[in-house]
Amino acid sequence: MDIKEKDNKINLLEFSAEDLRTVVERLGMKPYRAAQICRWIYSEGVESFFAMTDISKSDREKLSEAAEIRPPELSERLVSDDETEKHLFALQDGEKVESVLIPDEGRLTLCISSQAGCALGCRFCLTGAGGIRRNLLPHEITGQALVAEAGRPASATAGKGCKITNIVLMGMGEPLLNTENVFEALRRLISPKMFNISPRRITLSTAGIVPGIKALGESGLDVNLAVSINAPNDEIRDRIMPVNKKYPLKALVKALKDYPLAPRRRITVEYVMLKGINDKVEHAAELGRLLRGLRCKINLIPFNEHGGSEFKRPEEASVLAFQERLHSMNYTAFIRESRGADILAACGQLRGFSARKTLTEAPPGV
Repeated sequence: MDIKEKDNKINLLEFSAEDLRTVVERLGMKPYRAAQICRWIYSEGVESFFAMTDISKSDREKLSEAAEIRPPELSERLVSDDETEKHLFALQDGEKVESVLIPDEGRLTLCISSQAGCALGCRFCLTGAGGIRRNLLPHEITGQALVAEAGRPASATAGKGCKITNIVLMGMGEPLLNTENVFEALRRLISPKMFNISPRRITLSTAGIVPGIKALGESGLDVNLAVSINAPNDEIRDRIMPVNKKYPLKALVKALKDYPLAPRRRITVEYVMLKGINDKVEHAAELGRLLRGLRCKINLIPFNEHGGSEFKRPEEASVLAFQERLHSMNYTAFIRESRGADILAACGQLRGFSARKTLTEAPPGV
């Protein structure tokens, strides 16, 4: 374990619950203080050591002198007409990443980023247009949830004080090209001593990194898996997703069929629909044949248009006909309308820069 310091203070968010025990011992405190500190940070959301009232005054003074709680800086918060929020974070090195908070009836979902930028260059995705800059570290990934939780946004659907119920790794970046940091972040999100979110309420989305899918299956993390397939054959997928040239559909579907699924669990197949490219009824039939034998459900995502894109959103009739063809083949297929398109917060629109529309006062940090 490497204790990193800035301005002679240790950022406690960099450490897992287990490593935090070593940190407090090095600071001259009893190991059990680590569990207390975790509870105050991750359950109570405190921003000051002096608010940790079950820790002795002398230990709080030690913490204040040697350590701090420093999440990613929330530099901007935008609110969509549909109450979706986009959070723009400034990291310590100046990089920018985004997360999206989606309120719905009875749930509050946070879509978080795993990389600054993305290396995959999917032609329909705004995020990949800027390329990859770097991987995010575990505390930079989980810090997005910590800041969103601290905001406790009030809305007609979520309500004041509603806690985050679901996490999706569908923001900037490809999670399975950053497995070491992402898997550690997932362990922290699941840990009862930290965020304590059920793995069944966490979904990792990948563009189809076959070795990463295998690694996730072997990790024991037991989170949900979503895969962006977006084409029924290699010819179309090669055109819109360069990753397919390295991991073609045959290898990808085999990896999905080999993936260890618990009873009653299914893989989510995500399918972005592009007008005139992959939205025909015959494409639906071909997709159904491709996925035969895979325990899955299918999310159909009509393309979210953005400036400069060569692609267009399909007609509603095409989307409905596509869905009906899949239903006729006994697949569960949903039409997923993305949220927050008016602030560039919808699927495939994150880029890591301001898209100012409705700026509200940023929620307090932790």
